[in-house]
Amino acid sequence: MTLKSLPNWFTVGNLFLGILAIIMVFNGRSDMASMLVIVAMLLDGLDGRVARALNAQSEFGKELDSLSDVISFGVAPAFVMYVAAFQGLNPALGWIATAIFPICGALRLARYNVTEGLPGYFLGLPIPAAGGVLCTLALFSESIPIWVMVTASLALSFLMVSTVKYPNFKTIGLSRRVVWITPIIIIAAASVAVLHPGALSKLLFIPLLLYALFGLRKNAELLSKVAKRRMRIPSRPKLIRKPAQGRRRGRILGGGRREELREESAGPTAPGHGARDDDRERTQQEKADKEEAREPSGILK
Repeated sequence: MTLKSLPNWFTVGNLFLGILAIIMVFNGRSDMASMLVIVAMLLDGLDGRVARALNAQSEFGKELDSLSDVISFGVAPAFVMYVAAFQGLNPALGWIATAIFPICGALRLARYNVTEGLPGYFLGLPIPAAGGVLCTLALFSESIPIWVMVTASLALSFLMVSTVKYPNFKTIGLSRRVVWITPIIIIAAASVAVLHPGALSKLLFIPLLLYALFGLRKNAELLSKVAKRRMRIPSRPKLIRKPAQGRRRGRILGGGRREELREESAGPTAPGHGARDDDRERTQQEKADKEEAREPSGILK
């Protein structure tokens, strides 16, 4: 095993824990399954940081990470919720509510792989956080009404495919010296998960839920600021400029020039107007000559 392949092994460990969580669910160990999903979240957060620290980023690792996330944070939490709460629903409704969550998670990952996100933010609730909230919420199924469970599952599914912005903590990197400490952190987390699966899962539900609600709060504040700005800025009427008239310019210039400008504003003389006047005078002269020729001239009575 080379050093460059270490991040991929973290991703494979993430996938292994997701499959193991599904097995635990059908063995009646929902608390252990939820804790395995939480440990898988730890591995998912470390593989990218280790890859950046070792300069071992690759397209293969990116695609493997997305496929692992669908299983560990999409399918496994959905099965945990189905076994813990949705089995009491109508079968068709329970199946649909269970299937919507991993489908939206897959759509969220596909969009993440083909689009450029905002610096420092995720576009939509990340699937590890959504899966962590869902599987830990399932542990409270005995004290929370089932309609709340269904609503929470659908709300988390919507947040994953939405455009709500969530803080991106992946920018916090690791140095090469700290990389070798990560196996110790993973072993410690797995030991705590085995010793106290149920209590620790319920305790981690609070920060995961706060993260999911944080994005909604920030976006609500942003929308309120935009609405206030629109209300403060009145709409400006458009100014219509009228063309300068000859009379206005005549008032400014004054004197005899005013009359000339009035004549100019009346419009230019049509071409050929002077020639028409000459023809008219010539025609009138010819008529007068004909009338004089008709009258008798020089006859004395």
